Amino acid sequence: MIRAILAAVFACSLVPGGASQPRPAYRSRIVVHDLKTNVTRSVHEADGVWEAPNWSRDGRFLLVNSGGRLYRLSLDGAAAPEPLPLDTSLRANNDHDFSPDGTQLAMSASSATSRQSQIYVAKADASDHRLVVSAAPSYFHGWSPDGRYLAFVANRDGRQYDLYRVPAAGGDEQRLTVDPGADDGPDYSPDGKWIYFNSNRGGGWNIWRMPADGAGPGDRDAQRVTDDPLEDWFPHPSPDGTRLLFLSFPAGTAGHNDRNLRVQLRTVPMPGDRVGALRPQTVVELTGGQGTINVNSWSPDSTRFAYVIYDVVPSKE
Repeated sequence: MIRAILAAVFACSLVPGGASQPRPAYRSRIVVHDLKTNVTRSVHEADGVWEAPNWSRDGRFLLVNSGGRLYRLSLDGAAAPEPLPLDTSLRANNDHDFSPDGTQLAMSASSATSRQSQIYVAKADASDHRLVVSAAPSYFHGWSPDGRYLAFVANRDGRQYDLYRVPAAGGDEQRLTVDPGADDGPDYSPDGKWIYFNSNRGGGWNIWRMPADGAGPGDRDAQRVTDDPLEDWFPHPSPDGTRLLFLSFPAGTAGHNDRNLRVQLRTVPMPGDRVGALRPQTVVELTGGQGTINVNSWSPDSTRFAYVIYDVVPSKE
């Protein structure tokens, strides 16, 4: 997703004459990492930008997006990606995931009536969508374990992005954070007690957490989880509650919209009631960024996770 609050940082560079430099072309590699064997296996490679794999709740396939469409991808890589029957009036971005029971799908998308992202819930095959959050821009990120709520990030004042939740069945949104820093990537712990997120509050991007019903007055209940020179984004708790996976950019990286940076996927043990000193462990180093692991991509048994590597395709000029 593209955050307007960081648009100035990632505006296209200008060359003499006022023309903007062309955006790089990419080849995407969707891969699965096995934590037991420490082996990484490619399941799909294609030109263009493919993003944000989710694991199906039965462990049989991945859900990915490309070109505004959603696709079902077999884990053996033997079949071509299967497009889902998403209404053609919607253009899905890289924020989507299945409900805990696997019967529904939450997603963010723009449409003919809103160029900015809104949040929808549909059947698991992406059919029969309904609008849940009409205010824009809004970007879905996680289901509560009981399937009652959707956690999302939104900009409501034109200045900063904060975290919210809304009933999955529809209703009023509830603001969860108020700090003047930018927040993003909310994802629930498996026990439903915490929402993990990334924020640049206090300087630099780190992983934080808060109680599932909000950070409290002045965000007094928010707790910092990581605190080292790398810039940490998109925390994803494993389904068994033992590990927290997140994406780390090089120190000083202002946002997350690049795809051709040398980044790391790191883990820490899931904190208990109190957050102690944690030393992140690098699991994979790769070229990636935006789209690599925006949403939760753990396998249901917590032994594997999926992500995307991006290779810049050389210009033919």
